[in-house]
Amino acid sequence: MLSQLKPAAVWQYFGEIMQIPRPSKHEEKISAYLQKFGHDHGFETLHDELGNVLIRKPASKGYENSQGVCLQAHMDMVCEKNGDKEFDFLKDGIQPVLDGEWLTADGTTLGADDGIGVAAILAILADDTVEHGPLEALFTVDEETGLTGAGGLSTEWLKSDILLNFDDEDEGEFCIGCAGGIDTTVAIDYTTRYCPAGEVAYRVKVSGLKGGHSGDDINKGLGNANKMLTRILWNATEKCKIGLAKIDGGNLRNAIAREAWADIVVAKEFDSAFQQMVADFGKQLTFEFRSTEPDLKVELTPIDMPQLLIDRDTQYNLLNSLFACAHGVLAMSREIPNFVETSTNLASIKMNDKQIHIATSQRSSVESAKHAAAQKIESTFRMIGAHVSHGDGYPGWTPNPSSRVLKVGVETYKAMFHHEPVVRAIHAGLECGLIGEKYPKMDMISYGPTLRGVHSPDERIEIKTVQMFWDLTLAILKNLK
Repeated sequence: MLSQLKPAAVWQYFGEIMQIPRPSKHEEKISAYLQKFGHDHGFETLHDELGNVLIRKPASKGYENSQGVCLQAHMDMVCEKNGDKEFDFLKDGIQPVLDGEWLTADGTTLGADDGIGVAAILAILADDTVEHGPLEALFTVDEETGLTGAGGLSTEWLKSDILLNFDDEDEGEFCIGCAGGIDTTVAIDYTTRYCPAGEVAYRVKVSGLKGGHSGDDINKGLGNANKMLTRILWNATEKCKIGLAKIDGGNLRNAIAREAWADIVVAKEFDSAFQQMVADFGKQLTFEFRSTEPDLKVELTPIDMPQLLIDRDTQYNLLNSLFACAHGVLAMSREIPNFVETSTNLASIKMNDKQIHIATSQRSSVESAKHAAAQKIESTFRMIGAHVSHGDGYPGWTPNPSSRVLKVGVETYKAMFHHEPVVRAIHAGLECGLIGEKYPKMDMISYGPTLRGVHSPDERIEIKTVQMFWDLTLAILKNLK
């Protein structure tokens, strides 16, 4: 399938990459693949203790005195699948599906974020006809779950003056700035109680949501399954006295929750009212999200009676705090029209035998507002005595409108495609912020082909834009002489 697509070399390498398991924090196989590629081509190839890989290629003839350029992409991918899809991201290769003008995957994320960037870099390194100055190819680990690869990068590793980051998702735009981010995690201790007699048991499930990127998609009116489920359970507790046995929702901190479910019990005297309540909420939510979540489903399924329930006090505190927990856009930029400044994502709810764990993430292009958003979440869960902690976070990337590489990129784009590209900052996090912190003189832009539905099984890449991205990159490298 991929052998029919152009540019052939990029799709060839992308096809190989798709067959290599590469979840975040499990990049050993893709790191080994990249190191082998570098050694096989006779390039200087380095790797650090984190698993980051750096490959150096000398300048082509006539470009020896040009500024050095670093091509950068991350190795890992978000691993999300549909609930009915049997797939092991630690073992199985991605199954591509051609869908008209798009390439997607069969029931899983495609991994074009950022596999297509990795593939393009390999194709450039392997092609001796490409004109360029001294090249460095930087492949980082764990971008999707903490940017720890870029965060741990040595300040003495890179020699380049310019960095081209290939992690943008819209053809026809150059990104010159991004939001910083921080994770806030919550742990709630609980005890159990025995399930009383005379109860019936159900699983309440919210599914069919689009999910999406917790940065780029946070302002698109998409539903969060965790918030929807909590809303149902909160009302059911108030009116039907349900007992909660288990709750599970969402997966990754940087993805909007697509599915969530809870196992509950309800007294037989409230059974009919409870069933009607869930049905009514299904209709209400379907109506509220009719334009953004057309496949939303709220299902109620009878299950075997659980032996144990979460204690009543914890259930009360949990549902109240989850219902109160902020999700979505907190502030829009006062300087940039229609640009999200600050947001938060209620990402996942998981539980084990002793604790309930809640993962959230906050983003902002204003450092102080980022921390204020994290504190807002902390204060919500402090009120119930939960254990709250924050990650180290990562910095934003301050735009530089006077950038030389931006000027070259814009002029090259206009000459090739005869219209102005968009120049913007994004609400998502990019490794450029961390790399710029370590290399403050580095001149950087980010761009790429068009991707949609990233961080969800709807992820897809527009095929024709890969050729445009490839042609543009070769021209930029040539024009940076």
